[in-house]
Amino acid sequence: MMSPKSSDYRSSGSRTDFPDYRTRRNFLTKCCGTVIGGTLTASVSSAAKIRSDRLVRFGKTDLYVTRYCQGTAFRQVPRDDRPEGRAILHRCLDVGINFFDSAEAYGWGGSETVLGRAIRGRRDEVVLCTKAAPSSAPVQDPDPNKFKPGGLVTFSEKILFEKLEGSLKRLRTDHVDLYLFHDWDGTTPADLLAEWMDKLVQSGKTRYWGVSNFSAQQVARFCEIAGARIGQSSIAGTEDYYHIAVGERHDPELFKVIRNNHLGMLAFSPQNEGQLSPGREDKLGKAKTPIVRALDKVARELGATRPQVCIAWVLSHPEVTSVLGGAESPEHVEENFGGTQLELPPDALAMLNAVSKKYLQHRLKRIEQVQAEKAQASN
Repeated sequence: MMSPKSSDYRSSGSRTDFPDYRTRRNFLTKCCGTVIGGTLTASVSSAAKIRSDRLVRFGKTDLYVTRYCQGTAFRQVPRDDRPEGRAILHRCLDVGINFFDSAEAYGWGGSETVLGRAIRGRRDEVVLCTKAAPSSAPVQDPDPNKFKPGGLVTFSEKILFEKLEGSLKRLRTDHVDLYLFHDWDGTTPADLLAEWMDKLVQSGKTRYWGVSNFSAQQVARFCEIAGARIGQSSIAGTEDYYHIAVGERHDPELFKVIRNNHLGMLAFSPQNEGQLSPGREDKLGKAKTPIVRALDKVARELGATRPQVCIAWVLSHPEVTSVLGGAESPEHVEENFGGTQLELPPDALAMLNAVSKKYLQHRLKRIEQVQAEKAQASN
């Protein structure tokens, strides 16, 4: 929905600069949305419609979005055209959520099919984002409800047009609002990727383009290209991993690039791929226990839930435009959306930041230990 206001590159170092889930071969097994569970205590009225003052601008675009984006990489809900998925997405529309994220890799088109069916007749109410994967569907077993990676793909202009055409057909629309590279293919230079995305924009098949799971250096390179090529569409934003148990550990420079270039930021996995969800405490480990205790303390004081506090913490970062969650029931949709309206008092935010920083220090120390052990073993 729109507001009425209206040269070659490589990542710094190798792809091992990214967390394990970002390696090209493994990313498909980790590109699912986060399941956000818990008991509903602070919800949004079923009759509520989002007010214009609750919409935020995505970067420098004319897209105005809700601060909660519903993902479609369902884990527990079938990722094909069945009532369960449509009920979740219809609930999003009912409470006023206008931002939806999908990808061809989610069920190899199955999730896009569900989303396209759910928004039929209401396309002008929503902002659609989908993604192109550097992979193809598995030929032997393309079941949308199995997490099986296909063959690796190197992007080209032809392949990108074909991928987007397939997404548009499944989404039942003639264009998307935001089209992202789901990950880098490990080969193609930035200038070509930007050129091909610009051609998609010029074709009218997408209004804006961006990236997901790219390093700060890569995102900065796209911004440099835009500055040097007058008249060419520029990168609009990025979709990346961010939650209280990771902070800015994975790429501390990324938020600086976002801020300096006025990009949109869609932060996914607000509950650490469900690890911080209620009922998972026995699998957390000692290091994350203080985080959960702090989240629950703030939730009790504010009359909210742990998932809502997780979402509110992510949104407290000034560079985060919207949080991408994976609600898997209509009730969880309301709960998650309630998190966008939760104001964290300064003392609560300070406490949460402190436990996040302490966990970060623990993780960095552990990483150093592992690296030292590997170095010693190789000698």
